[in-house]
Amino acid sequence: MGLWLEVAAGGLITGGIYAVVAMGLNLQYGLMRIMNISHGEFLMVGAYFTWWAHTVWRVDPLVFLPVVAIVLFVAGLVIYRLCFRRIARAAASAEVVEARSLLIGFGLMFTVQNLAYLVFGADMRGYSYLADPVEIAGARFGQNRLLVFGFAVAASLALLAALRYTLFGKAVRAMMQSPTGAQLVGIDTGFLHPAVFGAGIALAGVAGALLSMIYEITPGMGEPYTVTALIVITLGGLGSAGGCLLGGFLLGLVEAFGMYWTSASLKMLLSYSVFIGVLLIRPKGLFAR
Repeated sequence: MGLWLEVAAGGLITGGIYAVVAMGLNLQYGLMRIMNISHGEFLMVGAYFTWWAHTVWRVDPLVFLPVVAIVLFVAGLVIYRLCFRRIARAAASAEVVEARSLLIGFGLMFTVQNLAYLVFGADMRGYSYLADPVEIAGARFGQNRLLVFGFAVAASLALLAALRYTLFGKAVRAMMQSPTGAQLVGIDTGFLHPAVFGAGIALAGVAGALLSMIYEITPGMGEPYTVTALIVITLGGLGSAGGCLLGGFLLGLVEAFGMYWTSASLKMLLSYSVFIGVLLIRPKGLFAR
């Protein structure tokens, strides 16, 4: 029983990280149709920023989380202004925005990734943080993993609450449902678009900071998380923040139990199998309404 609990907990911890990453990308794509394929690279930036602050300045990673979120949010505003604002305003259709943003995203991905290789090198980096195990119901968990799970779920629930109960969140949901109607009732897209893009980048940075507490990091770590985020968005449904949370947990559990029964090398095969199955059976997502 303890072994099953450990496998399930590992899947939920991984799924919580998946959810945070996917929520940021879902905000950007669901609101503006910007396919930011470089999203995972900002997860990597958040991880390295946290690693650097902890190893050089001896700052507690949990205390540093708000700093990571603020810095990456500001970086997101700058990137939107320099790279995506013009295509979001000038494109004739959502399809044109998707195509052009995809190309820009690839350029950003390789630029950020290679800058990280240039600055930090290709070696793995890491640090030990609250790695002592605790025992719960016969299963052993690292303290850092439990903290990461708690903070990932808290960040996801905070975003869900903001989207549901705040005026800003209602404006975002209105834009996702009907961009033209939202503009007709006075919602300012000039403010909303960069703010949402920055929030998406900030969520990726927070996910990277959490990952740095339990895994070693490399400049190439972000790319697989972008692909995983796209799979989670497909599972949960485009524009559904709650679906991202449930989809992240589902994918994490599928990967955890799949690797336990088969092999760790089949992780991506399992993910893509789920992805293709959902596209065939329910293309709008398992939790879309």
